[in-house]
Amino acid sequence: MKLVFATGNEGKLKEVSKLFYDYNVEVISPIQLGKMPDIIEDGATFEANAKIKAEEIFKMYGVPTIADDSGLEVEQLNNEPGVYSARYAGEGCSYDDNNKKILAELEKYSAPHSARFVCCAVYYDGKNYAVNNGYLVGEIINEFKGKNGFGYDPIFKPAGYDKTLAELALTEKNSISHRGKAFTALRKSLIEKGLIK
Repeated sequence: MKLVFATGNEGKLKEVSKLFYDYNVEVISPIQLGKMPDIIEDGATFEANAKIKAEEIFKMYGVPTIADDSGLEVEQLNNEPGVYSARYAGEGCSYDDNNKKILAELEKYSAPHSARFVCCAVYYDGKNYAVNNGYLVGEIINEFKGKNGFGYDPIFKPAGYDKTLAELALTEKNSISHRGKAFTALRKSLIEKGLIK
């Protein structure tokens, strides 16, 4: 069977495809069916945004669709940036801009700066929904460390590690990631509901 993953991100597609590979499920991108449209993610929660993406792509192609939305929540910042993680420092900002803004906002608070990455993964086939969340708990550190990864990885240290996500090898990062956890849980839900064999 085929699932469309509502993303234009090749890295994400590879990561999630691996999770379904042993279940005879081929995960394809909307680009393979035509194009990845610009989707306005204006939901107030990760789940709402993931559902918007899944519904839009299903409407376009009529193929069972999976989607996700994810971001960083920092406890001392009232769980910001949350759904605004990608554009925390404003439209068109870089990863560096976002990281610098978080560090500036945290200057008035004492360490540790507890935080977590959140991912909400969704399945939609026109009538059935499945929704699962994954979390990676840790803390924000006050300097940039590491060259791997992207986004907030250089300033996020997972609990139980003495390195940031940007210092970990990709395979190690994927084994603990919020996205990996969310899609593994989603796969389990789909099998339990008989939506994938």
